[in-house]
Amino acid sequence: MSFDFDNPFLAVIVFIVIPFAAFFLSCLKNPFVASIPLGAPGGVPFKTSQMGGIVKLLKVLEFTGIIVFFLSAAGPAVKISETVMLNRGADIIFVLDVSPSMAALDMEGKSRYNAAKSLLVDFIKKRPSDSIGLVAVGKDAAMLIPPTVDREALHLRLEQLRIGEFGDGTALGMGLAVAAYHLEKSNAKRKAAVLITDGENNAGEIHPETAASLLREMGVSFWVIAVGSAGEVPIDYIDPYTRIRRTGMFDSRYDTDSLRRLSISGGGVFIAAPSTEAFASAFSLLDDTEITVQRQRIIHRRRSLSFQFLLTGIFLLMSVRLIKRRLLGAII
Repeated sequence: MSFDFDNPFLAVIVFIVIPFAAFFLSCLKNPFVASIPLGAPGGVPFKTSQMGGIVKLLKVLEFTGIIVFFLSAAGPAVKISETVMLNRGADIIFVLDVSPSMAALDMEGKSRYNAAKSLLVDFIKKRPSDSIGLVAVGKDAAMLIPPTVDREALHLRLEQLRIGEFGDGTALGMGLAVAAYHLEKSNAKRKAAVLITDGENNAGEIHPETAASLLREMGVSFWVIAVGSAGEVPIDYIDPYTRIRRTGMFDSRYDTDSLRRLSISGGGVFIAAPSTEAFASAFSLLDDTEITVQRQRIIHRRRSLSFQFLLTGIFLLMSVRLIKRRLLGAII
């Protein structure tokens, strides 16, 4: 966004001529005007410091109103540059595990969940033309944000999401089925479902491999990213329902074999991410593989502010005149 004038020469004249004229007039003194102190002879004259300050302020406002009033004739305007996508990108739905085990702190001091959120936000920034959706998985699963290019809504819901919000469990099959349901209605040329989890399926009424097979039949690109390391790891999170902080050691032992079989059922890709570096590499591979051709155009829009400047100038001048007449009429 930038600001300029349709007639910059006129704007320069306003900024130079009017201040110069005001300064010149202020230097002129009327020889027929005498200064007579008010008050008793030999006594203390009346103090008008407060009123003098108000009078000076009114002069400043009046001068500002004159400047703004004449600037409206110079054509003030703002120029806005907007990037418009000319083609539709891919529809990508992330199925994110938010079960309590995702609070395990084995991602260089960060939890698996927070590491996933950070990588997800970075990925979204790189794909402006793609519609991104978000499914949360716990004991149950739900579509939080259908595929959309509204990044603000997506970031807000992702920020509001809490570990344990959908209960203690991992219904992978339900999460994949929800993603498949929405992707089936999509008319995007490229569609993908990305499962991010640290556990095996232990809840829900739909078997994960059944839902994965459905994604394969629909021609959806399927990714399974298994995050976390095996063994005892510290865990720390606040239960969203009881508001009680849960801390301690967690015995992390998810079955990578079952997740690998799940990716095979969906004709997809399995990536183990036991570390922060491996987790970031998984997202990098996802970004490089799910390529969409982005065509865009920058549109420049111009919005005139002449009317706003005119109203502001009139308002300032009328306000000063009203104050002088009604409030300071006996002094000025």
